[in-house]
Amino acid sequence: MALDYERERENFEWEIPGDYNLPAVIEDHAESFGDRVAVRFRDDQGNEAERTYADLRDDANRFANALADLGVGEGDRVMHLFPRHPDAFAIQLGALDRGALLVPCSAMLKPKDIAFRANDCEAETVVVHDSLTDMVQPVLDETPLERVIVLDADGAPDSENWHGFADLLDGRETDHEGPALAAEDPMSINYTSGTTGQPKPVLHRHRWMHCFERINGRYWWGVDRDTDFSDELLWATTGTGWAKWFWSPVGVGLTTGATQFVYEGEFDAGTYLDLMEEEGVTRLCAVPTQYRMFTQVDGMADYDLALTEAVSAGEPLNREPIQEFEDAFGVTPRDGYGQTETVALVTNYPGIDVKPGSMGKPVPGIDVTLLDTQDEEEVAPGETGEVSVPVDSPAIFDSYYEKPDLDAETFHGDYYRTGDLARMDEDGYFFFEGRADDIIISSGYRIGPFEVEDALVGHDAVAEAAAVASPHDERGNVVKAYVVLADGYEGSEELTGELQDYMKAQTAPYKYPRRIEYVDELPTTSSGKIRRIELREQERQKFGE
Repeated sequence: MALDYERERENFEWEIPGDYNLPAVIEDHAESFGDRVAVRFRDDQGNEAERTYADLRDDANRFANALADLGVGEGDRVMHLFPRHPDAFAIQLGALDRGALLVPCSAMLKPKDIAFRANDCEAETVVVHDSLTDMVQPVLDETPLERVIVLDADGAPDSENWHGFADLLDGRETDHEGPALAAEDPMSINYTSGTTGQPKPVLHRHRWMHCFERINGRYWWGVDRDTDFSDELLWATTGTGWAKWFWSPVGVGLTTGATQFVYEGEFDAGTYLDLMEEEGVTRLCAVPTQYRMFTQVDGMADYDLALTEAVSAGEPLNREPIQEFEDAFGVTPRDGYGQTETVALVTNYPGIDVKPGSMGKPVPGIDVTLLDTQDEEEVAPGETGEVSVPVDSPAIFDSYYEKPDLDAETFHGDYYRTGDLARMDEDGYFFFEGRADDIIISSGYRIGPFEVEDALVGHDAVAEAAAVASPHDERGNVVKAYVVLADGYEGSEELTGELQDYMKAQTAPYKYPRRIEYVDELPTTSSGKIRRIELREQERQKFGE
């Protein structure tokens, strides 16, 4: 699908049906092509499974009936915490059937993170995989959680409030009469990464899925409902707890009626290439780190892949992996940019001439612009501005869940300001310049320095700390910590290992500092604020960019 960009921009109109909702979309798919495979699943233990669109519809309705009997209804919050799984979609759809709001959680979180989310949105129900129950069990007494549904439960439940997912579905009807859902009804609460403080609860409505279908599908993946999926297999490598899961597997794969591949297993570049070859994946969505690691596999070009499209998101993709991937497979990876709060705002759309390092061009229908950070004036080409979207765009989130103070702060002007900085060249291509709040992007993860620094200072050996992005060939960046030691401590390899192990226990594993440098003092402003910009510049000079 090669697009005429200017014609698409000129002719685009938002036409969101008032009764649009994801369960109804799947019901329509099941009636139209119920025997089409929706999910082809494999894991690293050799297990395989398939689910057709009729299966998804039926299992979602069974789960919705079970939730109804458990007292889950319209507006209730249902957290979920599970790996990639063949029943992931049915669980999400079943909760939505009840009019409940999904609250996805990553398996990389800690029990305290689960507790924060459950208390913040007052969730009373959680669906958790059997392998992750130790993240939920310790916080039950300090949260509103009162129903625990265990996926792949091993044995009888521990109490009357614990339920096996398979047991709940057993014998249930495959029809469900839930509340009437509309495009403006709430659908999910996706928590941000907490880069500038506590994670924020981003409230999305069912229209979000329609926007993904219209924007991410057509202007990034290159698919829509009219695509002939008989020879197509989509694979997005993301996990179920991230907004990216909604961006691609749900927002593109399910809405368009595609067949998609889901794999549960640790990332290994050779294994993923094997899977692409064996399964016949035609469209791939991976993060830049994975593309960089693909190019490190000996004999990459010897793989016989069926790929026709490859997309990337999370951070800028540098020139080398783009060129090597294109040379090997004749497919150019295309970047896309957006946030938890939005759909794809800027993409290298199908048919574009990709400029390495560029986010692409603003998608049709959203009026993305770059504003001066001090006012609402657009900046000139070549100048750096803040990526901004009109506040009345359907392509951005509705509000922060029950946080009117944050809403007032975020939506006070004519534009939603993303906090991300970019510049536009004379051809209309956007180039990411950084984050106004010093965000660190590593392997596609967004990491705020404050959380790293705050955790480090909790160690007896650390008096002060500053965290910055440090360039890395494979990960794009890694977290680098500059540490001022407390009296009586000396820097050493042994202490570095101790601090890293300590951080892995305090934060999600991807946030720990892979590089640590001991210094006598940190650069500060006259008011005592850390000048991270100086430290970032040191890292650029050391490792190059």
